Amino acid sequence: MNTLAIPPSVIDSIRNALIEDIGHGDITTEMTIEAESRSEAVLIAKEDTVVAGLPFFKAAFNIVGTGVETRALVGEGQLVSKGEIIAKLQGSTRQILTAERVSLNIMQRLCGIASLTRQFVMAVAGLPVKIVDTRKTAPNMRYMEKYAVRIGGGDNHRFGLYDGILIKDNHIKAAGGISKAIERVNKAPLLTKIEVEVKNLEELREALATRADIIMLDNMDTAAMRQAVGIARAGRAEVLLEASGNVTFLSVREIAETGVDIISTGYITHSARAADISLKII
Repeated sequence: MNTLAIPPSVIDSIRNALIEDIGHGDITTEMTIEAESRSEAVLIAKEDTVVAGLPFFKAAFNIVGTGVETRALVGEGQLVSKGEIIAKLQGSTRQILTAERVSLNIMQRLCGIASLTRQFVMAVAGLPVKIVDTRKTAPNMRYMEKYAVRIGGGDNHRFGLYDGILIKDNHIKAAGGISKAIERVNKAPLLTKIEVEVKNLEELREALATRADIIMLDNMDTAAMRQAVGIARAGRAEVLLEASGNVTFLSVREIAETGVDIISTGYITHSARAADISLKII
């Protein structure tokens, strides 16, 4: 099984998901399965999918107990075909059945995100642009979902409010403008890069006159993005440009062709369809 140093907070999230599902006990399994029963089971892809989440899948069984051995037959990031076996399990029948739903929920969710991310990355193949995620993730699933984005070939934007400065429209309005907001950030002894969101070319020019390291072009059409890229390259070639807002699989290539450096999209996490994967006792 793939090795990954899972943070304790993520282990706690998986444990809480199991507590939510199991409660005071798996009464169906406890009433129908003998305590000493042992079984073999397989994790099967019921559609083509990019595999992501095996370390978390294994963690769910380890939390329930030490009676189940899991063995991956494929690697993270591998594209498997419908009907292919992803992993084999052996051990306590009760523990297999009790952890089944939570472990599958995680695998299905993460495989879906990795597969969708892979589609976006392939759509912009050959262009010097990165596909990155956002903070639009399911509560308590951010670490795992951003992991799946990386497995799918994408990159991570900031993980949370604590590890990146991103001055958005509400910050700008409350602070009294782009320049004032960035001026306040500059007074802090921080080494973190500064990113600011702009909605039009006028705001872009204002941002270029500040110490912003990254400028997000928010909900601009591609014609405006091309103009923005030209203005930025002529004024401050080193500044990174990020396109964001209403990015879909159909529009991502056209956006990439404007010359932006980064395309961020919440779609690859909040709208990924869960992959069809089953766990079957054999």
